[in-house]
Amino acid sequence: MKFILSVLVLVSVTVEACDLCAVYRAADARGETGAGFGLTVAEQYIPYRTSQFNGEEVHPANPDWLDSSITHFVLGYNVSSRFGVSLNVPLVVQQFKRTDLRYSLTAPPVVFTEQGTETGLGDMSLIGRLAVFQKMEMEYGIVVNVLGGVKFPTGNDERLDDEVEQTEIFTALLPPGTPHDPLSHSISSVHQHNISPGSGSYDGIFGLTMNGNWNRCFLNVQIQYYLRSEGRSGFKYGNELMVSGGPGIFVLLDKAYTLSLQAFALYDNMAEDEVLGVTSTATGLTAWYLGPVVNFTWGGRLSANVGAEFPLSIDNNGYQSVPDYRLHGGISWRF
Repeated sequence: MKFILSVLVLVSVTVEACDLCAVYRAADARGETGAGFGLTVAEQYIPYRTSQFNGEEVHPANPDWLDSSITHFVLGYNVSSRFGVSLNVPLVVQQFKRTDLRYSLTAPPVVFTEQGTETGLGDMSLIGRLAVFQKMEMEYGIVVNVLGGVKFPTGNDERLDDEVEQTEIFTALLPPGTPHDPLSHSISSVHQHNISPGSGSYDGIFGLTMNGNWNRCFLNVQIQYYLRSEGRSGFKYGNELMVSGGPGIFVLLDKAYTLSLQAFALYDNMAEDEVLGVTSTATGLTAWYLGPVVNFTWGGRLSANVGAEFPLSIDNNGYQSVPDYRLHGGISWRF
């Protein structure tokens, strides 16, 4: 059977790092790849409309919220079945409402409510893939890939500049030597760094994918780690570890097309952020998600996918808006 190009993509955005594979397809599940170019358009939508304080849901009278939509345009090239590169260009659309305090050195703090949309180019990523183990037989197959790359500060990070400036003003208003969280000036569950399209930093991206199949059944696992650096503004997002994947089955398996269903689980651990070198205990979380993914391929060039994950548990630090669910889908074409 002829399978399409498998484009493994690492994506990094400031609201929440995306999945290691921006596109889930039958060819990914079987771990098979072919040489040539591929183009992928993938969408991820996450509404942050649940308010939590230290892992417990709270119900404020006028809650803040954030609806995050990220569209990924990915150009990939596989030199061979063992080596490939991909460039990811994300378009970020953040709709939000937040009520917060604004500080000044010459006047009392002012309460304000901000509602609108932040749109722009996100941080682009360049990723390399190397297959370190391949075993493909008639009835089964195993493929292990290692991935590594860099995320570039191409997104607008003006909101980070403002958040750091507010931290500096708030710190200056405190008595000298007073210990405090660097983000304690904010009363909102949606901070400016949650909305910012860009991070202002060069970050390392590392991953491992393991794909196995036996007859109509398959199993894939993706491990990814984002190593953050301090951005131009003095804000540093916390490092992040994500482990995802699960078992699946090919419901339809034909020379012309395939259709598969997968049970998909996701573990996400986000470390605490830092502002001007000081750790914020109001950031970071550990979450578990579970949901279905449907993959479809047609011929040797076209593939599509759609999936959803729902939170099983979210243990966050401080006061945050956390995901209600995660939706993603995409379509790929091999040239």
